Amino acid sequence: MQHRHAFAAVSAVAAGVLLTAGIGATIPAGAAGTPPRSGPAPATALVVDARWGGHAAFDRLVIDVRGAVPAVTVRQVSALYQDGSGRKVPLAGRYFLEIRLSPAAAHDGAGRSVYRGPRLAGVSLPALKGVALTGDFEGVVTVGAAFDAKPVHKTFRLHAPERLVVDIAHPVGCRS
Repeated sequence: MQHRHAFAAVSAVAAGVLLTAGIGATIPAGAAGTPPRSGPAPATALVVDARWGGHAAFDRLVIDVRGAVPAVTVRQVSALYQDGSGRKVPLAGRYFLEIRLSPAAAHDGAGRSVYRGPRLAGVSLPALKGVALTGDFEGVVTVGAAFDAKPVHKTFRLHAPERLVVDIAHPVGCRS
């Protein structure tokens, strides 16, 4: 008989702990000693432009972003394809870089494009030969770059305004 009372008491305590934990989870931020967030929740980064320029030892591709630059992956691929459709992107070149920003979009909440850069452009720089917006699909924006020689690149962020920079090396003194 005592075991039943002990079991009932433990069950009641466990239920009380779970109930308290459940109620605590629904208390608004700030009510439990945590200061509330100020301002709106961070928005998805918007990719608004892509531009390029030639320098004495490198070509530079710049991707302008409204909001913080999100996570970025840059990888060499054998060809560029449109996200969603899978169609091959018609950029001339033997080597390609795929630049993926996520989470990001090139359109606003109403579906209107905010991207003002080139959709597909040939480029006549020593290293960089073409740039294309290859995707704005399911929270990922993809930009492709084309080259005649295997690209040696470095990627970094610059601020005010926010932008992703990809520098592609070429022989010193070579300029177009």
